Amino acid sequence: MKLIAVGDLAPDFNLKDNYDKEIHLSDFRGKKVLLSWHPLAWTSVCADQMRALDVNYETFEKLNTIPLGLSVDPAPCKKA
Repeated sequence: MKLIAVGDLAPDFNLKDNYDKEIHLSDFRGKKVLLSWHPLAWTSVCADQMRALDVNYETFEKLNTIPLGLSVDPAPCKKA
């Protein structure tokens, strides 16, 4: 397995969002992508982290960055 170095182009991958829509990393080509991993939903850490992404969304836009919040929670839990 080859490690990804800072500045390398990440390999494409896909995930489903909490609305069951497939998202591909390549959809954001030309932008920076922030992968924000957080622990299980319904914890203060999760709520604070996701709120921080939302509150700072305009700043991310100015920095040409797409923030994606990721967790191990099932989609119905994330929708709630």
